[in-house]
Amino acid sequence: MKVGIGADHGGFEMKQQLAQLLAGEGHEVIDFGNKVYDASDDYPDFAIPLALAVAGQQIDRGILVCGSGVGASVAANKIVGVRAALCHDHFSARQGVEDDNVNILCFGGRTTGIAIAWECTQNFLSARFSNADRHRRRLAKVTQLEAVRSESMPEHNQSQLLSLMTGEK
Repeated sequence: MKVGIGADHGGFEMKQQLAQLLAGEGHEVIDFGNKVYDASDDYPDFAIPLALAVAGQQIDRGILVCGSGVGASVAANKIVGVRAALCHDHFSARQGVEDDNVNILCFGGRTTGIAIAWECTQNFLSARFSNADRHRRRLAKVTQLEAVRSESMPEHNQSQLLSLMTGEK
């Protein structure tokens, strides 16, 4: 599976460990950064490009790590088509995919140990959306909400969004 991974300083060490474990299991790992530890970096700078890649189907799934996991999940969920979830247990990681078609798993590098994060990651990646009627119905409601939100906002393509993130014009 092609798996994107990204983290700010609060999740940098965990990201490095998870990337190594993923590669060891045969996954193609795409590192969205940060690629060096930087105590002053910002989680949106890594969460948004990874989320855009998931939404654009350039990668199959994503993993984001920040200090608590909350900021990364909030930022990623601003991208239409992304369903990011902060998980602390293997059941939620699997069930999030099976019932809610979660495509980005988030962790807190300061709140979750690597053993739990790895167990959650394995469950997240091995799970598949159930396609049950009740789950499709619920996701359709979420998709409708995304469509309404998208209509009320100016459209941006990926390069425009990345330019906004970096402050370039």
